[in-house]
Amino acid sequence: MFSKSRINEPGGKPAEDTPAKPAEPAAAAPRPTPDMPPAAPKPKAPPSTLSADLTITGNLKTAGDIQVEGTVEGDIRAHLLTVGEGATIKGEVIADDVIVNGRIVGRVRGLKVRLTATARVEGDIIHKTIAIESGAHFEGSVQRQDDPLTKGGPAKPAAAAAKAAPEPADAKS
Repeated sequence: MFSKSRINEPGGKPAEDTPAKPAEPAAAAPRPTPDMPPAAPKPKAPPSTLSADLTITGNLKTAGDIQVEGTVEGDIRAHLLTVGEGATIKGEVIADDVIVNGRIVGRVRGLKVRLTATARVEGDIIHKTIAIESGAHFEGSVQRQDDPLTKGGPAKPAAAAAKAAPEPADAKS
């Protein structure tokens, strides 16, 4: 009447214990955990576009991309900034990549700055790499920095120290 179950015997499982086999492949499949991101990355958002009939007074800041076709009176900070041929920006521009087809009046800071043949820039450009096409109009100074996106770069304190050193010597003379 009572017999030993074959389940407890080593190496022996009855054929009727088939539910354990489907559980094994499911357990072997990797499950996303909080520290393991899902397999598919998020698609990149399209750039924000400011149309030609739009005028903005104020600062713009985004981690994404901006394409300006209208007029902006204020500072812009973005990942990629594209200035259209008919666009005008009056203010400081800070971006990883700056492509200028239109007009900027103000300082430009970027890792990669490109002035196309239709570009008009009135202001200083602080960059890591720069390209200026033939036909571009540029009035200002160009300065290369390894990290042009930070305002307090190493060039300013060094210049201030160089200016400060001769002043005390002149004061003693």
